[in-house]
Formats: sequence, structure tokens, C-alpha cells
Amino acid sequence: MSAYIIAGIHVTDPDDYVNYASQTVKSAEKAGGKFLVKGGEQDVIEGTAPGRHAVIEFPSKQAALDWYNSEEYQAILPIALRASDRYFMIVEGV
Repeated sequence: MSAYIIAGIHVTDPDDYVNYASQTVKSAEKAGGKFLVKGGEQDVIEGTAPGRHAVIEFPSKQAALDWYNSEEYQAILPIALRASDRYFMIVEGV
């Protein structure tokens, strides 16, 4: 069953954040992930939301967890944590 990493991001340091964002696609693809949303224009039609979103599809929840916990992703994670406020979750598909 497919699983999706969904992230809502408020970038606090754009110059630093670009170092993280420029490495995520290649890293996720190595683990079987495919970005479906990465930034892009958004219209909030209800409630409040951060300024940026990402959605990454993986073949399974385990594949998503393996990517998140991989040495490659963990090496760039500190950049994201210092350059943004965000939520990051895995949601299983139907």
C-alpha cells in the first residue's frame, strides 16, 4: 500500500533552506519516493496553513520510514530543522 510523507513548512531562513531542498528529490528517489508536491502556489480555502507544502509518495510506509531514517536524509535534516518550522508525517494511502 502506498504511503505519503506530507510536510507543512514555514521557511525561516530561505538561503539556508535551499541547501536542504536542493537535495531532497534525489535522496527520496533513491528510496523509491516520488515528489507529488514540492512548494508551488497554494490557496488556503479554510483554516491556516504554512507557506510551503511537500507530498512525497512511497511504495509503502516502511519505504518512507527507511528514507527518513537513512544516513543520506539524516545528514541534511539538520539544515531543515534550523531553517524552518514544520510538521512532517506519514499517511498511508487507500
